[in-house]
Amino acid sequence: MSDIIKQKLWDIIAHHTSDNEAEWLRQKGSSTPLELMTAFVAAPRFLTKKIVTADEQAQAALNLEIPGFSVNGWSLVRLSRVWLLTQLDPSDKEEYVKNIETLFDTAEMNELVALYSALPLLSYPDQWLFRATDAVRSNMGFVFDAIALHNPYPEKYFSELAWNQLVLKTIFNDKPIHFIEGLENRMNEKLAMTLSDFAHERWSAGRSVPAQVWRLVGKHMNASLLNDMQHLFDSANEDDRKAAALACAESGFPSANYLLAKYTDLEKTVKSGALTWADLEH
Repeated sequence: MSDIIKQKLWDIIAHHTSDNEAEWLRQKGSSTPLELMTAFVAAPRFLTKKIVTADEQAQAALNLEIPGFSVNGWSLVRLSRVWLLTQLDPSDKEEYVKNIETLFDTAEMNELVALYSALPLLSYPDQWLFRATDAVRSNMGFVFDAIALHNPYPEKYFSELAWNQLVLKTIFNDKPIHFIEGLENRMNEKLAMTLSDFAHERWSAGRSVPAQVWRLVGKHMNASLLNDMQHLFDSANEDDRKAAALACAESGFPSANYLLAKYTDLEKTVKSGALTWADLEH
């Protein structure tokens, strides 16, 4: 773990803590692993319940070190717990892994949230892959959010299968997929076709599909998906029509271009840049 990252996290913590809170954290951060792990659990007893907001400069500094990593909206306890984890000495891999695993094995929900939030910062990242993919199956919403949203770990380490499961569960749970880091980079054909099947099931049941889901299919457009685009263009929902236009425009599939050309107003707004996927990020 880079000393720069540790310092950037501490700078944000220091901005949100009292002198007594900061001193308590300093003492625990330089203590033995056992004391540090005890402090991880005990943090809510010594820190106030407030939400952390990093200013633009602090957030940019974090992203420079770990692209996609954000602490905005975290509680002070969550951020402090993550910082405490960065103070563990990773030089002895066996000891380091044992300590982190112990915290995982004994954690309650908020402690799990901090542990999963810390994955991009922990040493030996491959070591935590099972834990991370297991979190995708969690029925605890806050735990799932900690691994799925604003967390750069899955993009970098998940297999295609695990990645697709994360995206699909985010959609099933009606959570905003644009908060998934690396969404554009990890698009794949299997995911696109699975989303098409998902849409057909929803439509057959008389239910809608979140419009921004279609941002994941454009670059894998084929004849089957083109039929889905026609369905969207025929929809009474304006967001569906916008999604179809955006997906067709970025597909590079000739038939999709021909279809889009039938809807001149939408074609103009997309090609002019007046309409982007950001307009569908609700």
